[in-house]
Amino acid sequence: MMRFFITLSYNGKNYVGWQIQPNGIGVQQVLQDALSTVLREPLEVTGAGRTDAGVHARKMVAHFDFSGGSFDEKDLIRNLNSFLPRDISIREIREVKSDAHARFSAISRTYKYYLTTEKDPFLHDFTYQVFFQPDIIAMNALCEVLKEYEDFTSFSKLHTDVKTNICRIQEAYWRQEGDTRFTFTITADRFLRNMVRAIVGTLLEAGRGKLDEYGFRRVIEAKNRQVAGDSAPGHALFLHDVIYPDDVWVAKQQ
Repeated sequence: MMRFFITLSYNGKNYVGWQIQPNGIGVQQVLQDALSTVLREPLEVTGAGRTDAGVHARKMVAHFDFSGGSFDEKDLIRNLNSFLPRDISIREIREVKSDAHARFSAISRTYKYYLTTEKDPFLHDFTYQVFFQPDIIAMNALCEVLKEYEDFTSFSKLHTDVKTNICRIQEAYWRQEGDTRFTFTITADRFLRNMVRAIVGTLLEAGRGKLDEYGFRRVIEAKNRQVAGDSAPGHALFLHDVIYPDDVWVAKQQ
């Protein structure tokens, strides 16, 4: 049995999220069905994490086990991309060690959230339009506060199955591009369900002058989702990167 990491990108607009769900089509199901068909073996895929309904991924990583022997990775990528719908694209397939895990072996994940103050039909599906000029200095000041904490219960979806709400944020910041576009970047060892969207929604309260540092600390320390801001819409959120240690990969034979 050989284990592989498969890297893919997807437009999440038409999906209920990454995970297989009874109420709609998840990206995981589409990928799993495609792999099973092309490789002619029932396969299961496990992702590096979950993305919510409508959320996109520039880089999602999943693993699958295959007992059918070796294959040409470039040919498999080409065949899968011919089989998959246009909103899912396979980028890379690499063999990994048997104990490597797409979710638990990852050492960091990065999300980006895209914001605009301008109506633009070409950005509509991938950015969130707000009707005020965000105070990026105030929002970045609170990003520094975020890195002082590890318990993010206040930004977690209620009644999830995780054992801990501890996350270690490595970076978080906003950048302005021109007069109308803003990008939020956040990297951590792990994320809770709905965490990034809840953080963005709360930071936007600071961006409109309704939340200061003292209030933001009270939100985090309350460990109560009800006191944080509304979740920002999912269509402007992208899973941007997933990083693994070098020792998960199987070296290719020359």
